[in-house]
Amino acid sequence: MPMNREDPIRTDLEAVLGQRVTSIEPIPEGHSGFTYFVATETEKYVLRLPPPNARIAGTADVMRQGRIMAALHDAGLPTPAVPIICSDPIVDGRPFVLMERVDGLRIEPTAEREKPLDIATAAIDVLKKLQALPLDKTGIGDEDPISLQVEMMRWAMLMQRAPEELTTRAGELGGLLAAQVPVVRGPTLVHGDYHYGNMLFRGHEVAAILDWEIAEIGQPLLDLGCLCIVAIRRQYQGAPNPGGAISVSVDQLFGVYGVEADEMRWYAAMSLYKYAAIFGYNLMLHRRGRRPDPMYEGLTDTIVGMIDEGIALL
Repeated sequence: MPMNREDPIRTDLEAVLGQRVTSIEPIPEGHSGFTYFVATETEKYVLRLPPPNARIAGTADVMRQGRIMAALHDAGLPTPAVPIICSDPIVDGRPFVLMERVDGLRIEPTAEREKPLDIATAAIDVLKKLQALPLDKTGIGDEDPISLQVEMMRWAMLMQRAPEELTTRAGELGGLLAAQVPVVRGPTLVHGDYHYGNMLFRGHEVAAILDWEIAEIGQPLLDLGCLCIVAIRRQYQGAPNPGGAISVSVDQLFGVYGVEADEMRWYAAMSLYKYAAIFGYNLMLHRRGRRPDPMYEGLTDTIVGMIDEGIALL
């Protein structure tokens, strides 16, 4: 009988846990990472692994993600408990993080049952609690804050690797962003991909914030900009929107958070640029067969539209 790709993971986990793993299955939602539901005879977990043979840095640094979640869980914020963070290449020859599985629903069923503004208000309430956390309680408080200039450069480098036919106006948007950098606030923990698709819910309340791959110490309004993108993307009818296409406007988000539209205009445009770069880069990976995911073929008009929208904002 041929070996399943999960069999080595199961064997190694059983050695670590000292008990039988009754099931292990890849998590179908999401478009990055190697994440599995794991069950033993007594517990339910989520296992996070870096890609095979990857250099343990950036988005592949699952231990860093685990440290953030563990610190936030200890602070009483909605992230999973993390019983094991292992930097040794033990599970399938890779380091790993084992999290407790949180009882909660994804945004799709939540959006069918709850009021959109209640969901958005709950997400912003948790966001403000994250931002109020002292940096030394974040798990990455020893890292230097990321400036807005460095933030722009990061996504500009990714944009250069997106399909050229979709990014002809990206340089124009990048120039406008560089010319209009806003006055900064005090640095806080930044999730970096803060949208409803990276949350689990109980009712309309946030039960867990997941996927801390690109978290940093930086400017707090960047995460509110992520929620703005979910609202703006609703205008691209028929395009996939795994961030959670709930009916809440950008102005409503500003009102709930308590920020003026003029201050947020740059951050919304920055987020449009950032996600256009991410989608374009992932589309390139898909087309080259390096990370197949046909969802990104449905985002070509969205990528172009987001760049145009960012230019219009500025």
